Amino acid sequence: MTDIETGLKNSTVLEGSKPYVFFVFLAISVSLIIFLFSDSLSMMVQWWERDEYSHGYMIPVISLLLVLQSLPSLSKRSRSSSWAGVVLVVLSVGLWVVAELSSLFIISQYSFLLAIYAVSIAVVGWRGFFVVFIPLIYLVFMIPLPSFLYSNLSQTLQLISSQLGVMVVRAFDISVYLEGNVIDLGVYKLQVVEACSGLRYLFPLMSFGFLMAAVYKGKLWHKVVIFLSTIPITVLMNSFRIGLIGVTVEYWGIEMAEGVLHDFEGWVIFIACLFFLFLEIALLGFISGMKGAVIDRFNLDLPDFKLVDFNGDFFLMRNQRPLVGCFVVLMAALFVSGAIKGREDIHPERESFVSVPLVNDNWRGKSVKLSEDVLGVLKLTDYMNANYISRQDGAIVNLYAAYYASQRRGASIHSPKSCLPGGGWVLQEFGQHEISNVPSMKGVNVNRSIIVKGESKQLVYYWFEQRGRKLTNEYLLKWYLMQDAIMINRTDGALVRLVSPIAFDETAEDVDKRFESFLLEFYPDVMKAVPGV
Repeated sequence: MTDIETGLKNSTVLEGSKPYVFFVFLAISVSLIIFLFSDSLSMMVQWWERDEYSHGYMIPVISLLLVLQSLPSLSKRSRSSSWAGVVLVVLSVGLWVVAELSSLFIISQYSFLLAIYAVSIAVVGWRGFFVVFIPLIYLVFMIPLPSFLYSNLSQTLQLISSQLGVMVVRAFDISVYLEGNVIDLGVYKLQVVEACSGLRYLFPLMSFGFLMAAVYKGKLWHKVVIFLSTIPITVLMNSFRIGLIGVTVEYWGIEMAEGVLHDFEGWVIFIACLFFLFLEIALLGFISGMKGAVIDRFNLDLPDFKLVDFNGDFFLMRNQRPLVGCFVVLMAALFVSGAIKGREDIHPERESFVSVPLVNDNWRGKSVKLSEDVLGVLKLTDYMNANYISRQDGAIVNLYAAYYASQRRGASIHSPKSCLPGGGWVLQEFGQHEISNVPSMKGVNVNRSIIVKGESKQLVYYWFEQRGRKLTNEYLLKWYLMQDAIMINRTDGALVRLVSPIAFDETAEDVDKRFESFLLEFYPDVMKAVPGV
């Protein structure tokens, strides 16, 4: 028996038989959790302002209602608490400390859920936890995806929606050409960008589908189908919307198409998705021989507190010692929170990318500005994007470097591997290449890929400059980001990318030599804008 358990067992406070004592301890414990995780929860609520996560406000309320539905059966349980909940609270507090030191909010947000689950297990035990498992796991839908997962998913859905949208257009015998996520209708080019990926419908519909499955009275496989079907329903409806725009261009002109693009955003598509979801539920009921209206297939009863046994053993604090253990751990975390909150990044001195020369004896370059929309997505601190032309053979090299003074609070490097397919380029070859002829990069591996679009080929190098490290792996990038945020209080870093066409009369190896020659001249200047160790 642990010291905490022994001390709590002998406490006279716990002998109180009034249920309000239990609710006071529970309310204070939950309040402490909310206070400890307030920074990450505040960031989460800010994300709820985006269309993709606008349903987030409803999820905690619905989850609480579903838990209260289970309260009558839980109240009849006796001595069902579990000390495992205290252990999990300690784990969640440990993750919270890591998140606070690194300011990686995604860790803090998921450790917040772990803390809620831990207190639940402490109160109702493992068996009771599985009674409220569905309502509590529903809380996952209120947390935004990590930025790098969101970007990859958005890019994938853009490409899928573009391909299916083109199929809709061609079904009307209309000529159309697809390059990545750009649909070329001749007189009109439609680019399926992030706003058209369908995520603004997918996340809310998945959340709603999970809720419908949770309160559905039918078979388990029905529930699984209802939830999983939200993905194809959303993708198909979004693709139909994109295809409809193409058809409108052909028959009614560009102005009408832009009107359709506006009118078929938001609630129109979402309501159409809901219609097909309920149609599917009706069909499942018909196949299984379920009678009555569709609405009768759901448990929509409000919590009935008359059925709750408030005088039962469940609410006696002598049976809820693990809850008090959670309270003690959370109070201890509260006392140490002041020492670790409010850490700010160290920002080493650096030059601007403006200092990188555009002209020298062998190259002449021209800067290319990124659009405000692109900059809004990237959230970078400083960048350079320049096309250099060789004075010797006219070969072109594009140099792009993006610097982030801080990669906390939702700002992070976007990998070219997930972005290039959106421009219509197909990844033909991908691997690592060792730099051998650049003294400051000798022995360094960079990502090397050959991309193809039609008859055109390009060679791409890219790597991540991260506080003295040169990395090629995105997941290793995240690991060192967390490590350095804790150990040296820095999260700055940069992406460096080179792109050059592979001419018909040259090989990829010829472009490798071109890149090494280019880096030999320009890499030292680029690194003046990217702090090292």
